[in-house]
Amino acid sequence: MAEPFYRSIIWSAKSLFAGLGLRFDIVGEENIPLSGGAVLAINHTSYLDFALAGIPADRRGRRVVRFMAKESIFRHPVAGPMMRGMKHIPVDRDAGSAAFRDAVAALKGGELVGVFPEATMSRSLEVKEIKNGAVRMARAANVPLIPMIVFGGHRLLSYGHRDLSRGRTIAITVGAPLPTPRGSDPDAVTEELRGRMSALLDETIERYPDRPAGASWIPARWGGSAPTLEEAAEIERAARDRPSGD
Repeated sequence: MAEPFYRSIIWSAKSLFAGLGLRFDIVGEENIPLSGGAVLAINHTSYLDFALAGIPADRRGRRVVRFMAKESIFRHPVAGPMMRGMKHIPVDRDAGSAAFRDAVAALKGGELVGVFPEATMSRSLEVKEIKNGAVRMARAANVPLIPMIVFGGHRLLSYGHRDLSRGRTIAITVGAPLPTPRGSDPDAVTEELRGRMSALLDETIERYPDRPAGASWIPARWGGSAPTLEEAAEIERAARDRPSGD
């Protein structure tokens, strides 16, 4: 698919990652089909996840992934024109039917669609409760639903954190497709998807090369100092309740 603008962004991202000396440990990229539509259901811990999650597809020769992102990003003076130029899919949480329709159309047209079913970044680094939209899209378009874990981007750029030190490892695990048969309960399949993503997260952390005890970039369950799921939920509630001027 010839999309010069999108390809230029991919080239720029690869150049940035090379400049940062990022080391990529990717497992399971063969689960991304060489052709045809598929939903990539990706965990979310970093502002870089959009770029990082596209790497396994790029290695499979699938240069273009249409990512779904909140509509406000498309109104940003810098990011907005880029998102529109790459034909990503805006999601208005008050009127999500248009985004669903556009995503299904892209899938039926043979494209990869990247979804972050947690909706917002996980402060705990665990897989939070997830929405059922990814399951419903895969079922409606009759395409594979592929769970994916990206781990390490949060060490560079995440909530209140920016550290562009060289030589970080980014570990990515692409799981086997999850069946979404017609007539299946989307909520039940979504719970199975979350379980698959959580298991893939454990696999990914287990092989991650840099796991010192108490590290802020490691989940509490693995001996790190990241907030637990419950603590992270409380932080998010406090952030929502905080006056915008704070």
